[in-house]
Parts: sequence; C-alpha cells; structure tokens
Amino acid sequence: MSRHADERQQAEAGPQKPRRGGWRTFRRVLYVLVAVLVLGLLAGAGLFFYYAQSAPKITKSALSSDASTRVYDADGKVISRLGAQNRTYVTAKNIPILLAKAVISTEDKRFYKNNGVDPVRILGAAFANITGSSLGMQGGSTLTQQLVKLSVFSTAASDRTLKRKAQEAWLALKVDHDYSKPQILEYYINKVYMGNGVYGMQTAAQYYYGKKLTDLNLAQLAQLAGMPQSPVSYDPIKYPQYAKQRRNLVLQSMAKSKVITSEQAQQAQATSISSGLVKDHSLTSATSVHTTKVVDAYLKQVYQELKDKGYNTTTGGLKVYTNLDMGAQTKLYNIVNTNNYVNFPSSKFQVGSTIVNPNNGKVVAMIGGRKTGNVTFGLNRAVQTDRSSASTAKPLMDYGPAIEYLYYPTYEPVKDSAFTYPGTTKSLYDWDRKYQGTITMRKALYESRNIPAVRTLQNVGIKKATTFLSGLGMSFDKTLTLQNGIGLYISSEQEAAAYAAFANGGTYYKPYLVSKVVTQDGKAHNYTSSGKKAMSSATAFMLTDMMKDVITNENGSGRSAAISGLYQAGKTGTDSYPDDYADKVPDGATMDSWFTGYTKNYAVSVWTGYDKQFQTGHYVSESETSIAQEIYKYEMSYLAQQSPNSNWTAPSTVTETKQNGNTEYYVTGHAGTVSDTTSTSQYGSTNTTSSSAYSSNGQATTNSSSRATTSTTESSTSKESSSTEQKPTGGNGNDDTDSSTTSSTTTTSSASSTSTANSTSDTNNHTSAADDAAS
Repeated sequence: MSRHADERQQAEAGPQKPRRGGWRTFRRVLYVLVAVLVLGLLAGAGLFFYYAQSAPKITKSALSSDASTRVYDADGKVISRLGAQNRTYVTAKNIPILLAKAVISTEDKRFYKNNGVDPVRILGAAFANITGSSLGMQGGSTLTQQLVKLSVFSTAASDRTLKRKAQEAWLALKVDHDYSKPQILEYYINKVYMGNGVYGMQTAAQYYYGKKLTDLNLAQLAQLAGMPQSPVSYDPIKYPQYAKQRRNLVLQSMAKSKVITSEQAQQAQATSISSGLVKDHSLTSATSVHTTKVVDAYLKQVYQELKDKGYNTTTGGLKVYTNLDMGAQTKLYNIVNTNNYVNFPSSKFQVGSTIVNPNNGKVVAMIGGRKTGNVTFGLNRAVQTDRSSASTAKPLMDYGPAIEYLYYPTYEPVKDSAFTYPGTTKSLYDWDRKYQGTITMRKALYESRNIPAVRTLQNVGIKKATTFLSGLGMSFDKTLTLQNGIGLYISSEQEAAAYAAFANGGTYYKPYLVSKVVTQDGKAHNYTSSGKKAMSSATAFMLTDMMKDVITNENGSGRSAAISGLYQAGKTGTDSYPDDYADKVPDGATMDSWFTGYTKNYAVSVWTGYDKQFQTGHYVSESETSIAQEIYKYEMSYLAQQSPNSNWTAPSTVTETKQNGNTEYYVTGHAGTVSDTTSTSQYGSTNTTSSSAYSSNGQATTNSSSRATTSTTESSTSKESSSTEQKPTGGNGNDDTDSSTTSSTTTTSSASSTSTANSTSDTNNHTSAADDAAS
C-alpha cells in the first residue's frame, strides 16, 4: 500500500482519542506513595506517642539541680561530687542580657519562637552544617531539648536511641508548655558543665575570672556561652587557642543575629583570651577538704572504672555507689599520714595499699600515697605495677603451683644449696649467704629463703606457674622467667585480690570498686564480680597454714605483723638494689618493702618505698622494712573489730599428719614427697622418698642422688632488678624481712659464709633497676 493510501485511510477514520494508560499508572503510583507517606506518618506518630507514654517524669527539682556525678560509700553516704565543687545558682533576673543573647545565638536562634521542638531548626541545621554556613554552631536539638537531656537522660552513647529521642522531644514540648522561656534559660545556664568540675555559668565566672556574671565583659561572656559544647576542649586556661576560636564564633553568631554590632564583635575578638583569667580557683567544696583527701586515691580508681564502663562522669548526672568502707579508709589514711602509729623516716617515704573482701572481690579501701599535699588524683601507688613484689610472689608463682600441680605436702623437702640460673653465670643467694641443705617447704616459706623457692618453680615449670597466675587475674606482656619466682611486677590491688583467693578457699574474684550506677533516667546498673575457681581448696588451705608461720613462728619473716589471738596469714617481701648500685646504700637497704596478709574477712596488701629509689637517701633501711608490716598490723587490728575471728578448717581433700611433733598437711592420696627434678650447672638433684625423715629442727635428712635430670631452660635477662628478704630477727617481734641475691659471677660460697645479704634475684617484663639507675 502506498503512502498516499495510508493518509487517505487515516483521514477517513477521523480524529483519534488520546491514550490514557500512562496517566492512570502515574496516578496509581502517586496514590500509593501518598498512602505510604500517610501510613508512615501515622505509624511514626503512633510510635512517638507509645514511647512518650513511657517517658520518665521531669520535675522542677530535676531541671534546677546540677548534673554532677555523686559518689556514695557502702553505707549510702555522699563522699564526693565530681571535682567536689558546689554550684553557685544564678536566678533569671541576675543573668546578664548579653549572656542570654549569646547563649541563644549559639544554641537556639529560634528559642523564643519554637515550642521546645523545632522542625525548622532540624531541617535548617542539616542544610547549614552541609553547606558550612552555620559557623559550626548549628545542631538539631533546641535549647529546651538540651536541658531535658541534661536533666533526666543518660549521656551514654548506647542510650542514644530512637526511643530516647522521642521521649526527649515529648518532654521538651512538656517543659516548654509548663515553664516560661526565662525559666528554661535560667535552668540551662545553671545546669551546663563548664569543665574542671564546675557546673553552671555563675560558678564558671567565679572559677575562671574570680567575678560574678554581672561583672564580666562581652568577650568573657561569649567565652562562657561557647564552652558547654565541649568544656574540656574550650578551657581557656589549658587550651587557649581552641577557646579563642570558639569565643570568636560566638561573637560572630551574635553579630549575625544582630544582638551586637560588627564593631562590638571585632573589638571583643581582639581581646586576649587570657585577659581576666585568675590563677586561684578556690571554690566551696561539696565535701570537706579532709574527706576529699582521705578518699582521693579510691575516687580516682572509681572514675577509672566508670570510664572503662563507658560512663561520662562530667555530664552524666550519675549516682555512683561504691564498696568503700569509710571507717577502714579513714583508719588507713590516718595510719600512713600521721606518726601516731608508725614512725616514718621522712615525708617522701611512700605507701600504696589496697584492702579487698575475699568473699566477693569488693575493694573496701585504698591508699595511693602519703603526705601528697594539695595534689588531687595524683599517682595512685596502690595500682602501680612498676615495682617488684619481691618474695610476696613466692606463694603465687612457686609454692601455690607446686601444691596445685605437683601435690607437694607442706613438709616437702626442698633444697637450699648453691644455685646458678640455667644458661647464665648468675648465682642466687639467701639473706645470710648460707645454705641450709634440704629443708621443708614450710620452713623455706616462713623464713623466705629464695633458693628453695626458685628450685620449686623450676620443678613446676614456667608454663604451669603462668597458668596459675592467670587464674589469679595476672597476665604479663613477656614470658616470665625463674627470677620472677621471687619478684613479680604487680600492684597491691592485684596482690590483695590474689591472696584473697587463699583466704576464701581458692576462688578468685576480680577486684572492683563500683557496685551500682544510677543514670539520670533512673536506670540502675548493678555490678558484681563473679568468682572463678583458681585453685583447689586443698592448695588454698595448705598455703594459708604455712603462711600463718610467717607471722607466728619465732623465725618467721613477718613477726612485726603479729596480732594477738587473730587467725591470719601473710607474706613479706623486700626488693634490694642491683649489684652496680649496692655500694651506694647501707648494707641491708632495699628499694621496696611489702607485706600482704589476710583473715577470712579481709586481704590487705601494703607496699612501701620511695618514688625515686635511686635518689640519694631514698632507700628503705633494714630497720624500716618492717613499716609495711606495722601498717598492716594497725589496719588489720581495726578491721578485725568489725568482723568475726574464725580459723580455717581443713577441707576433706587434705589429710593432717604429724612430723617430728609438728602438724603438717598433704593432699589426700599424696602423702609421699615429690622427686626434685631440678639441676643446675654445678649440682645434681636430691631425691627424697621418705616423708618422715626429718631432724628435730625441721630440716629433712635426704638420700642424695646424682642421676641425670632434665633442667628447665628459662633464661634470665642480663640485668636484674633485685628481690631480697632480710634476716629474720627471731621472736622479738621486729622482723626485718627476707633477702636474696644474684651475683654477676658464678659463686661457690660455703654454708659457713657469714656475710650479710646484698642480693639480687628477680626480673620480669619491666625495665630493670639497673637500667633505672643508669638513667
């Protein structure tokens, strides 16, 4: 068919109707979209009101109170507010007009136009922040919403949910309805956190400028108005550069809002950020100065725990309930900060101590130092891990694992004979540089002799010993060595918690200070320590029984810790100077002196020494090594009055026996002694097969064996910090604690040697004392 024929046919058919299928499809899609939008809005509204019904109540008291963190002791008494600062409240009529305008220009330009929630602001904030036209000031929340958030909600990141946002918006609408704009502004200005433990802008004016708000100039008011967004970063004292940038942004925003002229803004921007700042930041304390000092170290650790749990202690408005026994804390503070109990050699002589409840892991008291002056939250020596624990490590790394894994009885024969660390030329000595031959494990422990301890560790093996320590909450960056058998770098908190496991029958509880946190929205978060079995009840009981002798035996190294009639156990430890520094201090001088002891109710660990142990005169003399024991004795005497005095009873897995008239114990089914598999570069092993071959003085008569044995090969480092125990003084109650030494050359001293100890022995993964001395 030709083209002309087609045209004639179309002309005869007449005009055609337009197609309507495309329009119908468009309308259907539009209807669906509108329906989805409407349903979405209805669902959103329904969800909003559902969340709103469960919103917490907001009261005038909540709005007007500050948002500081309050800390309570175990009895529910307030012991501190963060920074211990009282807030100075300023009423609306005394708020400078320029400050009010600065805050509104910065935080909520439509404050007087919105109803507590501002959809226009939300959309505008999104656009302004994307385009950069907001000067970095614009946010989606109104000033009223910020007030609500500070008053009733947790600031934790995990709580920033859709539900929380909905409740926040609902309460903002309610606050805007129930309170006037000046009242809302008043509450906000008095509530915001301003850094350095300061709440409210009136208090901040006094803290930073030493003046009232009404006496501040434009530049200073702008500075305060800009700080709440990031009070730490915008601190004009610590970070003047950032503070100035923030202040200038506030001034530019005020000029843009026409509450000040451009000339006024420029003039204020030219003002030095340090203009008017004061050095004296004295404020009224919320708690007494004395109470603040007493609990300083404990509080520092509380805030560390809160930080680790994700809480914001500055703007969280938290109620923190702790395990602090204020009576025990005050007693410990008085013992170490007065001379009413102990004669301290100088004000620089330091103490770190922790007290733990063995039955739950609660830290009931902690001292981080003495004579610390006006320092707040300074060095907490109770948790420092850069000082050797010396011979207090022996139950933890040597004898505990020996009973647990090798079934040593308390009368196990252990060798006190010449010893050289395998693979080295370094020899180990005891405090008297004598050898007692083969003695019982009990005697070796209460006299704190080093060679038997290290030989025991050699039998156990580093791997098993490390496993045992891990069960007691201790981990180390580097592999431990034999030398760590007489010295671990652990804190008094770690050691108190570890010894607590001996006290309670073998269960380790991780030590903790915070028992409950209540956030501003009323939610309570409870914290406990779940115990884990770290050793058998047999091991715990047998170690405890041997450590009783440390305090009660006439040759025990801990006689100065004795308390008449009290059932207790413990261990001494002193850490001597390295060989290359020993000639600079008197004989018997040490760097560190420890005592860790316990009853069934409390475990107390005490470290004493100097912060700068290589500074002239900063040594612990031989007579001063008993100070740690004396601190323990006076504190434990107080604690014992608050709890029952009960003895430990042997579990069914332990069998009692008599050896030379003395009561001894063994793990049921393992009455025989264990073969000593150690060997050194000079000596073979001693194999004792008889469990009753002992002389009357507690030493064992042995059958010597020269058979070849496999030696452990843990190597020591080339330099050691030293762990020593000074010679026990017998039964006069004046223990000088124990002493060990490693010589830099191979030594074959005889048992008749009478030289006094200037001994070195232990190292682990920390910088050696010799390195410290060199530095």
